[in-house]
Amino acid sequence: MTARTLQTTTVANDGTKIRRWRLRQAVARFAFALAVLPVVCAAAPSKRDPLVPDTTLAVPQLHVDGTGALTIAPSATSSRHDFDYLIGNWNLKNRKLKSRLTGSTEWIDFTSRVEMHPILDGLGNIDKYTEPTTPKPYEGVALRLFDPKTRLWSIYWADGNSGKLDPPVVGSFENNVGHFFARDTYKGRDVIVVFRWDVRDPKFPIWSQAFSVDEGKTWEWNAINVSERAE
Repeated sequence: MTARTLQTTTVANDGTKIRRWRLRQAVARFAFALAVLPVVCAAAPSKRDPLVPDTTLAVPQLHVDGTGALTIAPSATSSRHDFDYLIGNWNLKNRKLKSRLTGSTEWIDFTSRVEMHPILDGLGNIDKYTEPTTPKPYEGVALRLFDPKTRLWSIYWADGNSGKLDPPVVGSFENNVGHFFARDTYKGRDVIVVFRWDVRDPKFPIWSQAFSVDEGKTWEWNAINVSERAE
């Protein structure tokens, strides 16, 4: 075997070894990718259903005075403009518990519509709420008023079933989430009511309601809706 032949054979053998080494590396990388793919997929966050109450948002701790009345302080950022995002017309997807304070886990889904207008030069606003698909037309009105002295919002609700305003829930927004509280009764039981407005995404504001029968230690979320601006 000549020197040139030996050199050519050696180079060819080296080339074969390099190709084999590269092939083994590619196979190893492919096998590793297949192995970690299920873990990556499992770790990927799933999109949260907006019609399921977000339990990662804590309800603020309640405070009462000597008579048992709720004492509510405004947030540092509370403003008359807190509800400006809601001006206009909205289509709502709703969900509510079939039965409240009974341990029910059965939810009812339905749609509705809201028309919101500012009033009192921005110190208040009013909603007209309708459920157009129900056999008997259902209408409600939400009235929200901002007190410049206390810097708290009061939200009143009335509907065609009662023809009167419910006791207002009172509170403010902090970090784009508002909590509003009131003492009330439900079917003869004393409850504390909380309204929550989650506007971390103001294009899809989420309203929800919960009752507490143990002074705010636990809450039953019983109604929720997500709004999308109407065309």
